[in-house]
Amino acid sequence: MSSTISRDSLYAQLGLPDSALLVDVRRERDYLARPRLLPGALRGAPDGVRRWGRTLPRTRPITVYCADGNQVSRAIADELASMGYPTSYVEGGLDEWIRAGHATVRARDELHVPGGSRWVTRERPKIDRLACPWLVRRFIDPEATFFYTPAHRVRSEAEVLRAEPYDIPDVTFSHRGPRCSFDAFLDEFDLHDTVLDQVADIVRAADTGALAQSREAPGLLAISLGLSANVRDDILLLEQAMPIYDALYAWCKTAHDETHSWPQKVTSQ
Repeated sequence: MSSTISRDSLYAQLGLPDSALLVDVRRERDYLARPRLLPGALRGAPDGVRRWGRTLPRTRPITVYCADGNQVSRAIADELASMGYPTSYVEGGLDEWIRAGHATVRARDELHVPGGSRWVTRERPKIDRLACPWLVRRFIDPEATFFYTPAHRVRSEAEVLRAEPYDIPDVTFSHRGPRCSFDAFLDEFDLHDTVLDQVADIVRAADTGALAQSREAPGLLAISLGLSANVRDDILLLEQAMPIYDALYAWCKTAHDETHSWPQKVTSQ
């Protein structure tokens, strides 16, 4: 049988290594009435669970949600549980999540978000061109595909690949004044979250050379340049950068108050 998870417990896990894969199982009319999703959620039609359920990974727990956390999500969660998935459903559904003030993501059908977006940018990524794919895959579209190409071919390759260009001049997903492409993704998908805002501050400072604006930015810059120097294949570089941004997000969310020093102070008894 499936179990329940509260909105606050789900938010506490969101984006961390032990987080569940989220699936929006609202009826189509509910989805169209409010085309927003929990960060990182996929879409699954309630009447197609036996079809799309078989495509879900067996390595992660599954959490589903509907509009109000009642009949629809409970039935889908039980169905997935009967198929052998560890499944829970969100108490109160999307309605309660939004009432609690937690972040949601704007669905963008024209970009195939969620469930199949494609993105292309300049080769040899350093910061923004790695941070943006991390943001998309973790919080916007887990099934997104990314391509890297020589700078002069980004626009032509975007047409061939049917991909959205980013982090080049004069496109939607790019720098805007002092703000970088990471900020543009947050804006375009209307994704407002205090932890992601902290990550954005670090990424922006490292990417734009405004290192004085974030004490963590010089470290991110050094690690990024070193990683790029070590890894020549851009797709492999992206895969190796993902855990770095996972760690940065986890630090902002759960560990930013933790300290470390050596030698440790020993108190006398």
